[in-house]
Amino acid sequence: MRAYKCLDEQIFETAVFKIVPVRFEDRLNIMQWRNEQIYHLRQSKPLTLEDQDNYFNNVVEKLFDQQQPNQVLFSFLKEGICVGYGGLVHINWLDKNAEISFIMETKFEKDYFDHFWSVYLSLIEQVAFEKLKLHKIFTYAFDIRPHLYPSLINSGYNKDASLREHCFFDGDFKNVIIHSKIANSTFLRKASVNDTLLTFNWANNKEIRKYSFTKTAIALEEHSKWFQKKIESHTCYYYILCKGNQKIGSIRLDVNTKNEGLISYLIDPIFQGKGYGAIILEKLELIIKELNLNLKKIKGQVLHENQASVKIFRKLAYQEFEEEQNLIFEKELK
Repeated sequence: MRAYKCLDEQIFETAVFKIVPVRFEDRLNIMQWRNEQIYHLRQSKPLTLEDQDNYFNNVVEKLFDQQQPNQVLFSFLKEGICVGYGGLVHINWLDKNAEISFIMETKFEKDYFDHFWSVYLSLIEQVAFEKLKLHKIFTYAFDIRPHLYPSLINSGYNKDASLREHCFFDGDFKNVIIHSKIANSTFLRKASVNDTLLTFNWANNKEIRKYSFTKTAIALEEHSKWFQKKIESHTCYYYILCKGNQKIGSIRLDVNTKNEGLISYLIDPIFQGKGYGAIILEKLELIIKELNLNLKKIKGQVLHENQASVKIFRKLAYQEFEEEQNLIFEKELK
């Protein structure tokens, strides 16, 4: 396996997936996928074997020995088998930013795109932010694949721009959509099974339980089943608030049959009193808008004694209704 001089670590992995410096042996599969998916790539014509060999021998090969290459490319592997390819391209070392590139094996696009794309983003962010110390990474995509965007939003990317009729391709002008993430920014990302223990510890934290509607301790097995059900539900949107690598808190939106969303959130006690309560609610509202959830209203239920949350909902202009043991805060959505 070739190694990039600019990286002190070459392999980035989860339990099942990994990215490794792009392998010469994968070039023909990559060529096939690119030709099959040329409709969404900045590629003017189908690649030939000669084109691909020339690219790997004369362009890719030189990248490994450069201290500041203009791109770093990876093979995306699932259980050791290459199922995708991408990297950081158009690297601007002065401004410390780069574009994210990714393509996956065509046959997996329909059923596994969201999963593969989300995992890949988490891995390429390690390369960009932890190893190359970039400030910002972004995607630049023709607006013809709307399934790209929910994964980006759920991974903490912000929509920066929509460039109207920005590129001419395949006989027509295409809009371009740009999403980005900044190093050490505060963002919401979709909760996953990997957050089971984290959310369990939060749920049983004494400071958090003090203002919870359920006071009794929760068993890990019970929580694991509940949590798995929530993150797999199509009517639940569950997020972790992060600042860089720090996990700040969580927020959950449960949607009922009336198209209303019930909010439940918490902030880790070590981060309380620093404004994250308002941030987590504001970012959830942004996600609701970006994902086009079309909710009529959102509401939160708060115990009277939880004055910190009461102040936050009031600050964010929620309507207030009093019940016997708690307050209801509601906001109409347009």
